[in-house]
Amino acid sequence: MQYLKKFDFFLLFLILPFIIISLVLINEISHKLFYKELIYIGIGVFVFITVYLIPIRKLLWLIPIIYWLNVVLLIAVDIFGVKILGAKRWLRIPLVNATIQPAEFMKTTLLLMLGYLIYKYPPRPLYSFKEFLRLSVYIIIPFILIVKEPDLGTALITLIIGFGVLFIIGVDKKVWLGIGIFSILFAPVYYKFFMKDYQKERIEHFLNKPGYHVKQSIIAIGSGGLKGKSKKNASQANLKFLPIVSSDFIFAYLVERFGFLGALFVIGLYFLLVAYFIDKAEKLKDDYFAKVMYGGVGIMIFTYAFINMAMTMDLAPVVGVPLPLISHGGTSFINFMILFAILENLVSRKEFIHTYGVK
Repeated sequence: MQYLKKFDFFLLFLILPFIIISLVLINEISHKLFYKELIYIGIGVFVFITVYLIPIRKLLWLIPIIYWLNVVLLIAVDIFGVKILGAKRWLRIPLVNATIQPAEFMKTTLLLMLGYLIYKYPPRPLYSFKEFLRLSVYIIIPFILIVKEPDLGTALITLIIGFGVLFIIGVDKKVWLGIGIFSILFAPVYYKFFMKDYQKERIEHFLNKPGYHVKQSIIAIGSGGLKGKSKKNASQANLKFLPIVSSDFIFAYLVERFGFLGALFVIGLYFLLVAYFIDKAEKLKDDYFAKVMYGGVGIMIFTYAFINMAMTMDLAPVVGVPLPLISHGGTSFINFMILFAILENLVSRKEFIHTYGVK
């Protein structure tokens, strides 16, 4: 196929080590989860190929429809959602015993929407306060709906991704100064009057003393030493002290097994991947749709990885954030495969650029 001539194989080279590390760790944790992870990877590869073959630049007009449909699903969660452990975040799919979490898809949908809007109304050379507000509406709407579920962690990540993209594209410095002052003044008000009790409890544990989950995570990380332990001697995981070991706290298990050097290796892999995306975003210049997607995916991976690692070491409050491409779970992995396919599509199928007026 002619598109393969421009296919970015180096991106696949950067992604592959994460998948191998994930399979090794999950196989040690549970053979049952290992086989499920293989299925997720198979689905992810199928979705990657499917999305890659779609002429995305010819279908940009569909993006606002997809965005508002996702907003409708978030509203439906508030009305018809399934409540689990006190949070209403899921919609039950009729006729099948399954649920979906619209907030997870919103991060990708938001990136697409911002890419579409910035492509239609590019900065000259920076966005003014008025233009910034117009774009911010599309970030704030899902943020409010996700906070209401409540899912503050996902909502904040959505906010960081959205405004991170605008930072990369270019906004007047005075706007960021105003946002910084407002955030500092509003934070205590939000904590006092809007934050849920369990969210306050997590912050208090973080500021004062860690809860059970984090204590066990710190023990696992500390016991790994420089080079880690053998699988047999990884007592925190083997004796079930380390909770949610295959997903939220998989980084703690990784350090217990492979020590400080293993952690350093994985952090280095994330650094290379994120740096690659940001560098590509800078080089794309006036191809604003692709620029937003590359920059946004880089910000997303950095945010996920930083928060996940920080919370396992008691450097951030505990939130349900997976370690990208390593934690067990289908939704997160498939979502990233969709994003990677979009990036590959935009680079190797650039024959459509001139059709849409991008220079």
